[in-house]
Amino acid sequence: MSPVEVPNSPHSTSTDLLVLHTLRCIGFVGLARVSEAAGLPAHDVESELLDLAASGLVTHVRGDFGGWGLTEAGRAADVQRISAEMDAAGARSAVAKAYEDFLVLNPELLDLCTAWQMRSVDGAMAVNDHTDAAYDSRVLDRFTDFDMRADAVCAALSAELLRFGRYRPRLTGALTRARSGAVEYLADDIGSYHAIWFQLHEDLLVTLGIPRH
Repeated sequence: MSPVEVPNSPHSTSTDLLVLHTLRCIGFVGLARVSEAAGLPAHDVESELLDLAASGLVTHVRGDFGGWGLTEAGRAADVQRISAEMDAAGARSAVAKAYEDFLVLNPELLDLCTAWQMRSVDGAMAVNDHTDAAYDSRVLDRFTDFDMRADAVCAALSAELLRFGRYRPRLTGALTRARSGAVEYLADDIGSYHAIWFQLHEDLLVTLGIPRH
């Protein structure tokens, strides 16, 4: 009997690299935001951050406006390790193809965010105050349709690198909260659909070594 072929499993990123790379994608932030974006418990993230700080790869600023951020050495280390991971996983071509599909969707997402934040009133554009339930419902339906098509991009990425899998539940959660009445979770909150999509965009750019213009 011939052996059964088992498909290649998605590559799993080490916890320390995942925390380092998450900081690279979201910038200078507090522990809670790193934990949420990385999809890891806060105590695990804090432990990794302390080790990364001891290695000179991240820095911490105390105080109400403090947080964690990459050092120049940390940024360089992330670039090198993420590139090596891509090659080790043999994922470069598949991730590049998913990025092309992402770019097709990206302008539509930006248009949807504008439609959510602004609307035409008496022939002039005005800030959407979300008092017109019918208008908001139409835009939300367009977001839902967009999200269904974005699912293919998320699935293609997470099939190659497990770390991309954390974006799907975060996008779903933001859209669900917006549909439940928390309107800021589409385009205005740091945990909004737009903010998470922006982080995915940054992740793809860094992963593929493409400079942001």
